[in-house]
Amino acid sequence: MEDEGKRGCACGPGYASPLEAMKGAPEKILYIPCIQGEKGKHDYVATVDVDPASSTYSQVIHRTFMPYENDELHHSGWNSCSSCYNDSSQSRDYIVFAGLISDRIYVVNVSKNPRAPEIHKIIEPKELHDLDLSAPHTLHCLADGNVMVSTMGNARREAKGSFMLIDAKEWKVKGLWSETSTNFGYDFWYQPRHNVMISSEWGSPSAFCTGFSMDHVSAGMYGQSLHVWDWKERKRIQTLDLGSEGLMPLEIRFLHEPTAKTGFVGCALTANVFRFHQLEDGTWKADKVIDVPSWKVSGWALPSMPGIITDILISLDDRFLYLSNWVQGDIRQYDISDPAKPRLVGQVYVGGSAVSGGNVTILEDNVKAPEPLVVNGKRFYGGPQMLQLSLDGRRLYVTTSLFSPWDRQFYPDMVEKGSVLLQIDVDVNVGGLKINPKLMVDFGAEPGGPVLAHEIRYPGGDCSSDIWL
Repeated sequence: MEDEGKRGCACGPGYASPLEAMKGAPEKILYIPCIQGEKGKHDYVATVDVDPASSTYSQVIHRTFMPYENDELHHSGWNSCSSCYNDSSQSRDYIVFAGLISDRIYVVNVSKNPRAPEIHKIIEPKELHDLDLSAPHTLHCLADGNVMVSTMGNARREAKGSFMLIDAKEWKVKGLWSETSTNFGYDFWYQPRHNVMISSEWGSPSAFCTGFSMDHVSAGMYGQSLHVWDWKERKRIQTLDLGSEGLMPLEIRFLHEPTAKTGFVGCALTANVFRFHQLEDGTWKADKVIDVPSWKVSGWALPSMPGIITDILISLDDRFLYLSNWVQGDIRQYDISDPAKPRLVGQVYVGGSAVSGGNVTILEDNVKAPEPLVVNGKRFYGGPQMLQLSLDGRRLYVTTSLFSPWDRQFYPDMVEKGSVLLQIDVDVNVGGLKINPKLMVDFGAEPGGPVLAHEIRYPGGDCSSDIWL
C-alpha cells in the first residue's frame, strides 16, 4: 500500500527522515485491535474514520474478525516501514498483530482495501512453541525484509525474554534472532547506526496473565532491567539494572533522529521514566529523569496509589515526550529539548481510579480528585493507556484498555461498559493538552457488545512503528 502523503514517490515505504514524516498527510483512518475476552467471542481489528471531512467521521467503519477465540490481540507492526525507505522494492502492505494469550500471529492485508483489511496469513502457536517461545509482544520490521518479534515466555509460559524472525515475503518463522535470552522480555528498539538494540522487561506470563499481584512482585516475577545488544553480533553486551525505582520497564523509545544516542523507557509500577544514553567509552547508562509521585489514598487495594505509566511516546521532532498514567488518570506532555532535564508543559486527566464521587479518597493536601471522564454527556470508565501521536504532533489519540485480565481487576466498569477512543489536541508551541469532544468512539456501543480497544496504528506509519537508520 502506498503511504499517505507520498504520491508519485519512487522510493520505498515511509519517509526519508523524521522531519519529512512530520510533513506527511494527516491520518484519515486508524487500525485498533478490539478485545472481546469472552468465551465464544472473537477479537477484531477496527477501522476507525478520523477524517473530519468524512460522513462517517468518529465511527468504526469496518471490523476484521479473527477466526479464533481468546487471542488477546495486543501490539502490532508492519511488514516494512521507514527503515526500508531506500528499497523501492518494499511497500507497506501488511500489518501484523500478535495474540498475547493465544501465541497466534495474524498477518493482515491493508493494501487491497485500506478501509476494510482482510487476514492474509495466520502463524499458528506451534511455530512459536517449537522454538520454546510464547507471549509475543512487540513487532518491528527490519531493513532486510524480516519482521522481528519480542516474546516474553517459554513454551510453558514461564518467564523468558527472546526474539524471533519472520520472513515478511513468505510469512514463515525463520528462527531465533539470538540464541541468548533474558530473564524477562517486553519491548525493543534498534538503531543500526550505533550497532545497538535496547530491550525491556515486563514479567512472567504465568504472573501477568492471571492479573496483577504484589505477591508476584515480591517473588521476583517482574523485571527491572534494560538490556543492551550488539546489533550485528546479536549478543547481549550490557544489562542496566534500574533498581527498585525501575520496576516493570515497558515501552522503549529512542529519539527519532538516528544520530542520537539516547532514549527513554517508562517504568510502570514505580511510575518513573529513565533516560538511557551512551557514554564516551561506549557503554550505556540509565538515569531517572521523571518521577510521578504516588498518592496516599483510602478505599483502594493499597494505601498508596502509583501512577502506573503504561505508555510513552516521543514526537517526531524529538521535542516532546508524552506519557499515560493509567491508574492516576492523567496524560502528561514534557519538553525534552534537554533530554537530561524533561520539563512538564502539559497535562490533562482522562478518568482514572480516584475520580471524585467514587470509592477512593485521595489523602493528599495538594492533590484534588480529578473529575470523572464525561464526553458529550457520556460517562466513561478507565484511565488513559495506549497513545498515538499524529505525524505533525498536533493530535494525540488515546485508548483506555491495558490488558483484559488487568482491566477486569482495575476497571471492572470499563470491561462492562466498554473502552473509548479520544483525541487530545496538542499545543506544539508552548505545550498544553485538551480533550477534543468532536472525536469520541464509544466501544461500549459495538454491535456485539462492549469491547476493549488497545493499540492505535495509522496506515502510513507513526512515531512508535517506524525507525530511521
